[in-house]
Amino acid sequence: MRGIYTPLTRLRRQVFTAIAKMAYEDDVDYVQRIEEIPYEIVPGEKAHYRDDIFKERAILGERLRLAIGLSLYPVDRPSPISKGVKESAIAEKVYEPPLINVIPFACDACEPKALEVTSNCRGCLAHPCTSVCPVKAIAIKDGRSVIDKEKCIKCGRCKDTCPYGAIIQYDRPCAAACGVGAIESDELGRAKINYDKCVSCGMCLVSCPFGAIADKTQIFQLIQSIKKGDEVIAAVAPAFVGQFGPLATPDKFKKALSELGFSDVVEVALGADLGAIEEAHHYVNKVVNGEDPFIGTSCCPSWSVMAKTHFPELASYISGELTPMVATARIIKKERPNSRIVFIGPCAAKKLEASRRTVRSDVDFVITFEELMGMFVAKGVEFGEIEESEPIDDASSAGRGYSVAGGVADAIEKTVHELYPDVEMKIDRAEGLKECEKMLRLAKAGKRNGYLLEGMACPGGCVGGAGTLMPIRKAVKEVDKFKKSASRQSAMQNDYCDEADQLK
Repeated sequence: MRGIYTPLTRLRRQVFTAIAKMAYEDDVDYVQRIEEIPYEIVPGEKAHYRDDIFKERAILGERLRLAIGLSLYPVDRPSPISKGVKESAIAEKVYEPPLINVIPFACDACEPKALEVTSNCRGCLAHPCTSVCPVKAIAIKDGRSVIDKEKCIKCGRCKDTCPYGAIIQYDRPCAAACGVGAIESDELGRAKINYDKCVSCGMCLVSCPFGAIADKTQIFQLIQSIKKGDEVIAAVAPAFVGQFGPLATPDKFKKALSELGFSDVVEVALGADLGAIEEAHHYVNKVVNGEDPFIGTSCCPSWSVMAKTHFPELASYISGELTPMVATARIIKKERPNSRIVFIGPCAAKKLEASRRTVRSDVDFVITFEELMGMFVAKGVEFGEIEESEPIDDASSAGRGYSVAGGVADAIEKTVHELYPDVEMKIDRAEGLKECEKMLRLAKAGKRNGYLLEGMACPGGCVGGAGTLMPIRKAVKEVDKFKKSASRQSAMQNDYCDEADQLK
């Protein structure tokens, strides 16, 4: 539903804007203020979106808590929205797992995978649906096909054989979008996330039509840091182009962020350049030389976690090089050690990557483009009124391409050809975790030996991430324009290309 402005989109943005406004205000009683916000977003006595206005406000209350980084409260206990809010008004990250959350009473308890006969059924004489069903779950009643859901094994044969396409197969949208089978059901039939399987890609979040799934955000604490006077530097993922409308050009974006209180802006594609160089060396020195059967890219955290947990025997072949976010943050910290780094990107999973204890990320906060939009609205930033400033020009065309499916492999391949002209690469890539899993199964079977495997958890790559604002195809075109505008075409032309080893 990205790129479509729905009532759910409006609600999400109202929540982020309200939290940002509250954070930017001076001398505000946060406890009282957050209790007032649901009544401002859904005023009056009549329900706007659901069957009960009190339910609407209760759901909004939970979304507000998540937007501050706080946990949901169990439905069967007293749950004031404001509990913990005052203590969370600090210039430090506030995060308690899990990152992705189902608000139980917002879930419509959609039926899991099922088959249904629609009004297209003509009650035909042949009724092949009854003939192909292996468990005799279909009967003809009153001249129409009827499926006994107690017997049905959901094989789909009836759907495939119906000459009128009268039988449809569907799944709850969140489960259909989840590439690792992490969406299950609770005792009331509502969606429940199995966190042992979940890799926090956020695809369920953007697929739920009822807005029952949301992630925790850090905009409240980020703004506290800005107000405190910290030197806050935005490390911006290349997928930002076009996300904030046609007037939000890259040359205006830097100035717009300064109006929010950011001290400076650096392209994360800078770190992507370094990653392309390191993984080019890795491919030639270990894969081509036969030490490793293949190498998997490292930049997508959800793909990386899925690969390592679902295929532990292959974990050592997933690159351990620094991701673009971490490499960029370390470069900034090296030059400005007292700064606070904010990664701004399309990805929910980066919030977990920045919080992991196994690798020092040097990233203080992570926010998505959608959350940043809330900050722009809260501060009244209008791109049409902003004059173009110093252009963003930290990285190469190759590094900027990391944000689109296939771009990581392209950047590494170009770098290999520059450094090792005689080496011919083998490349396979997948977008979406289900396709990534298929690719890894081939690798496990020895059918991808000698390959570079590019994995992207989101369809289209990073431009299809959970925190994006525009349709994927349009985003791909915008990134392509941004790539062409780069003053450097090769990762090897990056000013920091010799510093990768010093950042580890």
